[in-house]
Amino acid sequence: MEYHALQGQFWASGTFWVFVAILIFAILAGRKLVNALTNMLDARTLAVQAALDEAAQLKAEAEAMLADAKQKQVQAAADAKQILANAHAEAQRLATELAADAEAAARRREQMAMERIKGAEAAAVKEVRAAAIDIATAASAAVMRDNVSNDTDAALIDQAITALPKALRG
Repeated sequence: MEYHALQGQFWASGTFWVFVAILIFAILAGRKLVNALTNMLDARTLAVQAALDEAAQLKAEAEAMLADAKQKQVQAAADAKQILANAHAEAQRLATELAADAEAAARRREQMAMERIKGAEAAAVKEVRAAAIDIATAASAAVMRDNVSNDTDAALIDQAITALPKALRG
């Protein structure tokens, strides 16, 4: 078989026209194919860009949350120190107050004990005086019974009666 395309006029052969048809088809189909690929790549680019934008936004939110958490942590540490300092001050104040209350209670108990002792001393002195008076009265009665007669008795009573107004004034 002989190849006619290379002999004489190349457009006269069917091979040339098949080549031209394939070339036109490739140009038309290629344009649509390129448009479809371009649209697909553009859509993919937009999706990737949207994902990157969302990731950037999430990163910014996360950084803001991290900064807020760090600030809250610093504030919580400061609050904890303040609470601890207040607790120490309150404990110191309570210890001082309790010591003062204990000392005041000890003073009150001591005062009450001293008053009881004074009361007991006064009662003992009264009892001793009463006993001394009883003994003196008994001794005087015994002495008078033994030594004083009826005449002397009347003279002593008269003398006591005359000395009574003077004793009551003085």
